[in-house]
Amino acid sequence: MTDTILAIDNGTQSLRALLFDRQGSLLDKAQIHFSPPYHTPQPGAAEMDPEVYWQAVVDSVRALRQQGNDLNQVRAVTLTAQRTSLVFLDKEGHSLRPAVLWTDQRQCRELPPLPWYLRPLAWLPVVGHSFNTLRRRAFSNTLASYEPKLWQRCAKVVQVGGFLTHRLTGQYRDSTAGQVGYLPFDYKKQRWATPGNWRWQALSLVPEQMPELVAPGDTLGELRPEIANLLGLPPGLPVVAAGGDKACEILGSGGHQEGVASLSFGTTATVNVVSPRYREIVPLMPAYPAAVAGEYLCEVMLFRGFWMVSWFKEQFGQLEQLLAEEQNTVAEKLLDELINAVEPGSEGLILQPYWGAGVRQPGPEARGSIIGFSDHHTRAHLYRAIIEGLGYGLKEGLERVEKRTGAHTQLLRVSGGGAQSDAILQLTADMFGVPVERAHTTETSGLGAALCAALHLGWYPDVAQATRGMVRVGKRFEPNPLHHQRYRTLYKEVYLNLYGRLQPLYHRLAQLSRH
Repeated sequence: MTDTILAIDNGTQSLRALLFDRQGSLLDKAQIHFSPPYHTPQPGAAEMDPEVYWQAVVDSVRALRQQGNDLNQVRAVTLTAQRTSLVFLDKEGHSLRPAVLWTDQRQCRELPPLPWYLRPLAWLPVVGHSFNTLRRRAFSNTLASYEPKLWQRCAKVVQVGGFLTHRLTGQYRDSTAGQVGYLPFDYKKQRWATPGNWRWQALSLVPEQMPELVAPGDTLGELRPEIANLLGLPPGLPVVAAGGDKACEILGSGGHQEGVASLSFGTTATVNVVSPRYREIVPLMPAYPAAVAGEYLCEVMLFRGFWMVSWFKEQFGQLEQLLAEEQNTVAEKLLDELINAVEPGSEGLILQPYWGAGVRQPGPEARGSIIGFSDHHTRAHLYRAIIEGLGYGLKEGLERVEKRTGAHTQLLRVSGGGAQSDAILQLTADMFGVPVERAHTTETSGLGAALCAALHLGWYPDVAQATRGMVRVGKRFEPNPLHHQRYRTLYKEVYLNLYGRLQPLYHRLAQLSRH
């Protein structure tokens, strides 16, 4: 019989229960889609009843058994979940309100008062901007300001992973590698901020509301007997800490190796280099904890990343959607034909992918732009320009990371939904000028979590050997030198100049939009 690890991957769009063996092979999976993925009770809101997530765990694990899997061979359970999505619990562990997800864009306009000794922080020219942005974006301040009676009943504030851990084990614990968001977390020391630190007052939180933190690979607790019975799993299984979805995605795609950078082609697109030292790539923007204890993710993010593929499909891809239904395939495969129909550089069409504004680089005023239109451009040119624009944005981010860390990238490991496209990965290799590889499985977040559990079980002595044993190359793409030279010229002479030239206009548009 084969020993297995059960990995729960709670994303924004769906939850997946995944069975991996010692070699990192995905034996089976069950997926529960969330429809809709979140609710919008007011403009900018993104909320979800956390009970939907828990029921998806129950349904997906039961589905694995119904699919003929022997769950008695499971040796550990592990979790990975979306980052920056918070659940608010009362003292009995019941949710007080819907969870607030990472896509929520609301800001607190009437902030709780600060003690006198912290007020000067808000007045400083650079630090003050980041400090005030943190306070406005923190939903704990929104609850404290607008729902004070509910806030008084809030005993615990946890990430989605911490919520599911409590349901599985009865313990208020979570991984250090899952604490990304507007929380009083000391990113450098990878622990909660010390009592009296400014973060607590700035976020209206107290230490008692936070779960206990454990390192990736350590145990979060044991599966409760009644939960084991409910799920059809052996009682007493260890529930092993892993990390947030991006952290696990990087680990599961082999991104913790020397000379490797990780690209995530998900709803949010990111570029990451793993570092043993804490380094802020953009000043005052933290390096997030990796899914390996004591390591850091030097990350640059494009908030609206491969969301733009969905945007294009909805706005301009009706033909591909109809053909996909007729051919029993997915529209994204047909969209690849649009990429291959156009030469590198999209015949002079250049896109800046700031459909979702940033915090510091780009700033909150940033907007998307497309330049170079002429009468011969078609939908195919626009689609390729979108993919190229995302590539330019990630390339700029990688150069920033390399300059700050001294890293030299020799290989890109790519994960996320967009990584399933051969056309996109070949374009990426051509643009960056280095080989691109995707892993043997698309479920890299779940595999990264399973790798943490394998280390806990002693299946491998260290991360390097676990990576060699569980992560394999699915397909490799070599760069075309001629295409790379064309991209290099367009990137340096056009793309890098766009934001600086357009930023004053973005500022003016933002001012005019408020009137």
